[in-house]
Amino acid sequence: MSQWIAVYLPYLSLEAYLPTWMPDDAGLVILERDRVVAMSRAAAGSGVQHGMRRGGVLTLASTVALRDRDKQREDESLKALAVALMQFSPQVTVAAEATVLVDVGASLRLFGGIRRLRRKFAQTVEALALTGRLGVAPTGTGAWLLARYGAAALGEASLRCKLGRIPVAVLPEARPVADWFKGLGCRTLDDVAHLPRTGLTRRTGPALLDALDRANGRQPEGFEWLTLPPTFRVKQELADRTERADLIAMCAEGLVEQLIGWLAGAHYSVSALSLLLDHERGREAIEPTRIAVAFSEATANRAHLLRLVRERINRVELPAAVLAVTLRVDEAEAATSQSESLFPEPGGTAADHARLMEVLAARLGDDKLRRLAPVPDHRPEVANRWLPLSDQTKATAAPTHLRRPLWLLNKPIALMMRQHRPYYGSPLRLMSQAERVEAGWWTDQIVARDYFVAEGSNHCCYWIFRERPAVADDDDGRWFLHGLFG
Repeated sequence: MSQWIAVYLPYLSLEAYLPTWMPDDAGLVILERDRVVAMSRAAAGSGVQHGMRRGGVLTLASTVALRDRDKQREDESLKALAVALMQFSPQVTVAAEATVLVDVGASLRLFGGIRRLRRKFAQTVEALALTGRLGVAPTGTGAWLLARYGAAALGEASLRCKLGRIPVAVLPEARPVADWFKGLGCRTLDDVAHLPRTGLTRRTGPALLDALDRANGRQPEGFEWLTLPPTFRVKQELADRTERADLIAMCAEGLVEQLIGWLAGAHYSVSALSLLLDHERGREAIEPTRIAVAFSEATANRAHLLRLVRERINRVELPAAVLAVTLRVDEAEAATSQSESLFPEPGGTAADHARLMEVLAARLGDDKLRRLAPVPDHRPEVANRWLPLSDQTKATAAPTHLRRPLWLLNKPIALMMRQHRPYYGSPLRLMSQAERVEAGWWTDQIVARDYFVAEGSNHCCYWIFRERPAVADDDDGRWFLHGLFG
């Protein structure tokens, strides 16, 4: 069953025009051809009305901020919304009069039904800092009309009922003859539908009835679907220069929404991306600040991308105020289908572990995390090597059948002898057979040791060794503490 969701953007959201240094309740008025088309609540409380000229606004409220409507920016926002909505369906088209149509019929089961999908659409619109109205209907034209009018219809019966209440002027094909319909007493589309079709076609042409038939599902619809570019690079200008990390992160989150749509539409997963923060331009230009984000495993997970980008932005030190944010995909690969296991692993999957490590690295810094990278050497101080998490040097095979601790001391501690037993807080009792290590003869660091697992009176286990008589100064050999077991 076909099901459509339309998103109508009457104008760019007021927040996009509001400078960061102004409070949220500041008076803001948007003008088009020197007349008011939108305003904030504070401006409306001062008496500003739609259609009022610039001079009248300044007379009533001289402190309000006036902004001219930016059509190019609105077109860019409309395209950005269309790309972001491709995460819900590949059948997306940019329709007339600032409206995006999405056929979500094949996605209903995946996202849990039309009502959940509608909420996700509303969240996406909000994440892009846009103001829009949604319409839901079994036809694309019907959803377009309902979004323009500000209504929704989930079934065919409710569609015909709600379409009938829409004013005639909402339908573009009826606007040229709106005065004629008004003279006939036809104020809604239902009134028009009851007129004789032959006479109506002779008077208005076939386009009007064809549009009504497409809206009601009596005629097939044809749309040109949105195509995605082969690479992803989007830029968002800020309303005003800022050094606040939260405002920069909000802008980046809108870019991530577009990235999710691009990845879903192109069937990609991202391996590495970059955030470019633009600063001063012109004569006093400053090089953009680049924030590189690399992933241990390619991902298209929205929550993980948002969290990682936010953590990176919060840690960066800005040399100057930011004017714009650019998100660029550096490496991407074909997405692989995921299957849920019947018996999932306790503690999460390997992908969950990798995402956790990436978040910790973004929050603490790459140099604060280490990973074990042993080398094939019997000497513990050489084999037990730790590298930064970002270092992709491959670990080589190491003995796995031996019982060795992960926590080694930087320098072995010499132990005292009491009652012919090594002593560390209490006499230590040997719990294992000797592991003999004789290596390093090809270097200056020759070792000849016998390692044991020992237990103290507190039941803690220690890794100790005794130097072989051939290396030690005395005949019995000295004892040392070299590692601790968890």
